[in-house]
Amino acid sequence: MIQKLKKYTTTNTLVILGIILGVIFGLLLPELALKQKVIGTAFIYFLKMIVVPLVFSSIFVAILGLGSIEHLKRLGIRTIGLYMLTTALATILAIVAMNIFHIGEHISSEGLEFAKAHTVAPFSLEAMFLSFIPTNIFDSLSSGSMMQIIVFAVLFGVASLHLIEKQQEPLVSFFTSVSEAMLIVSEWIIKLTPIGVFSLISYVIADQGIDVILGLYEYILLVVGVIIFHGVITLPLVLKFFAKINPIEYMLSVREATIMAFSTASSAATLPVSMRIVEEVGGVDKKTASFVLPLGATVSMDGTAAYLTIAVLYIANISGTVLSFGDQVLLGVTVVSLSIGVAALPSASLVMMVVILNQLGLPVEYIAVVVAVDRILDMCRTSLNVTSDLVVTKIIDTYEKRNTEV
Repeated sequence: MIQKLKKYTTTNTLVILGIILGVIFGLLLPELALKQKVIGTAFIYFLKMIVVPLVFSSIFVAILGLGSIEHLKRLGIRTIGLYMLTTALATILAIVAMNIFHIGEHISSEGLEFAKAHTVAPFSLEAMFLSFIPTNIFDSLSSGSMMQIIVFAVLFGVASLHLIEKQQEPLVSFFTSVSEAMLIVSEWIIKLTPIGVFSLISYVIADQGIDVILGLYEYILLVVGVIIFHGVITLPLVLKFFAKINPIEYMLSVREATIMAFSTASSAATLPVSMRIVEEVGGVDKKTASFVLPLGATVSMDGTAAYLTIAVLYIANISGTVLSFGDQVLLGVTVVSLSIGVAALPSASLVMMVVILNQLGLPVEYIAVVVAVDRILDMCRTSLNVTSDLVVTKIIDTYEKRNTEV
């Protein structure tokens, strides 16, 4: 355990160094930073390459390892409940912060460009529900439709629970081997993290430019501030309350996954790293991690919920619209309710923002105001999404171990 912890500590140091050097490189040599984007893109592609087989095999093996439908039901309800709780807390925190600081009230909306505002398809509950169901599982696997893959893996796993032991054994053996092989590949890819992070960060800095960041500094600072507060205060308190463990010690031990999420801006791409780290240095049982983390990578949206709440209230302030207490409660309920379902759709945060703006009667065109810095804030909110996954996984694992002891 100590050797593994030292290994990830060394990687953390190199990743942080990569971030710092990437920022400097992007500022000093922007043209060169833009051209080397292929390195960071290749790094993300390598991570995404193993996500589908890892998620499918991990969930399938985890369900068979649970041994019964009752255990699966208890685990699933508890997991979804905790994910919704942390999302609700993030949303409430964002609303409170906006009511304290009131950013955007004195910004003029004249001359804004609205070209990107109508690029999102209309949202409907029917489309959201149908998007969960894989009409062709091979197409879902090839396109990486995570919610559809999870739904099929759960159904396949539940069906396999009804097979006799002789029929289950080859399935368990095969998918266990697939899962282990993918984790080995992920360990190879992790060694490339410092280089990948350097490339990604330098490209973002060179592409976005420092002027855009400075122009929306209040908005950026509030989003980042809420994300940091939720990550270092709220989530540790939730972990302490439910799991009765030292939250600081645990979260420091698994920080590699949070750093990875920040650099890749993808919960799915971070999943292989999260699974390996929570098992090796976080002390989480493999069966728990294999079920809770893949689900969290798709439905856990603490960072996205906080970001969307602030963005919508910021747009309301810019447009001169006063939202009542009831409107803000409706906003919070909508964000939490949509957080699970809309995650299955492309451009989830943008889709959710359009839905919420329409529901509150706010001008959808004002999305253009916040799109300029979306990529930078995407990195921040993804790191919080993954941090929430790590916390919920530890809590669920703690409950599972207590039930086993009893």
